[in-house]
Amino acid sequence: MNAVIRLVGIFLFLCSPLAFAHAPSKTVDTIADYLAIFVIIVVPIAGVAIVLMIHVLPEKIAERNQHPQKAAIQTLCFLSLVFGGLLWPIAWLWVFLKPLGYRIAYGTDKHDDFFVEASHKAKRGELAPDELRYILGELDAIAEKRILPPELQRVRDELGVIQASNMAAASAHKGAA
Repeated sequence: MNAVIRLVGIFLFLCSPLAFAHAPSKTVDTIADYLAIFVIIVVPIAGVAIVLMIHVLPEKIAERNQHPQKAAIQTLCFLSLVFGGLLWPIAWLWVFLKPLGYRIAYGTDKHDDFFVEASHKAKRGELAPDELRYILGELDAIAEKRILPPELQRVRDELGVIQASNMAAASAHKGAA
């Protein structure tokens, strides 16, 4: 079988026509000039842009997932750029590891911005009652572990008022039916 493959390869090599480049030398020089300009100017700029886009991926993922340590991950991504990408794998690991120690210490594995955004959604009426109960439960768990920052205390109070008004509206709706 191996000998057949070799014979077929030799046959195809011998049957192939020779290729010649028949372009005037001025045309070849012009093409080479434009290719050199492209390689010298465009390729490095595109390379730097691609490296920057890849280096901020852990930061963007941490932001999307509401990682509680997203500011530290952002700093690590910046330091990774300064140190030539050596810290970048650590940033990737940090983004995808569940912060269990953080949850034990602070009662949540979400950043405080998650609760602020949930409050805005609840004010607009975009938060389901189950989600509202879950978020209030998370805030209560945080309050058991530590003193809530003023912003989270305000969010907790607002969500409590919204939940009470939702319950009152639901009971009034049941009473009317």
